[in-house]
Amino acid sequence: MSLNRKWASNQQRALEILVRLKRLYPDAKCSLDYETTVQLLVATMLSAQCTDERVNKVTPALFARFPDAKALAQGDREELENLIHSTGFYRNKAKNIQGACQKIITEFNGEVPPYMDKLLQLPGVARKTANVVLAHGFGKNIGVTVDTHVKRLSNRLGLTEYSDPLKIERDLMRLLPQEDWENWSIRLIYHGRAVCKARKPDCQNCTLRDVCPYL
Repeated sequence: MSLNRKWASNQQRALEILVRLKRLYPDAKCSLDYETTVQLLVATMLSAQCTDERVNKVTPALFARFPDAKALAQGDREELENLIHSTGFYRNKAKNIQGACQKIITEFNGEVPPYMDKLLQLPGVARKTANVVLAHGFGKNIGVTVDTHVKRLSNRLGLTEYSDPLKIERDLMRLLPQEDWENWSIRLIYHGRAVCKARKPDCQNCTLRDVCPYL
């Protein structure tokens, strides 16, 4: 039976993919190490163009030296840059981290704001970072995190035709239950790393092959 005949709509396929991803990766959770929402925010900012594994090697020393928003906001920029150097783009990341923490201190009473519109006011914070912080720091699924893995797999799976992350996010939000928005992204990231790799996807051994139009 053809893909189109078996799966009448993209939403049916998306829900079937979700069920299978839950079976494959039952313990999907944020892989960044943190203790507070400020630390989650900073770790997520550091993960841009960097692996979570690398970030987790950097943050113990970083948070030991600068444990909260006040310490990060007032810390020596050069010292901060040295601590996060290996995550890449360290000068810009240090500038944004300090700018975000300064704004948290001056405008949000030292607390990470639990609202999308407020988070987007922080330097260096776009929807991807805000979605992660809201979901894992506050238990609020406001949107779908779209990173390079989610972008690639969403297109391969035929769930969107867009390359713009915001348009991809809107498509996925229409297809998936809200309670699964954030963990969908984590599971898709796991699958992108393990099976559906960028250059050579292992389609023959993929449990999604009959719901995927890529083959």
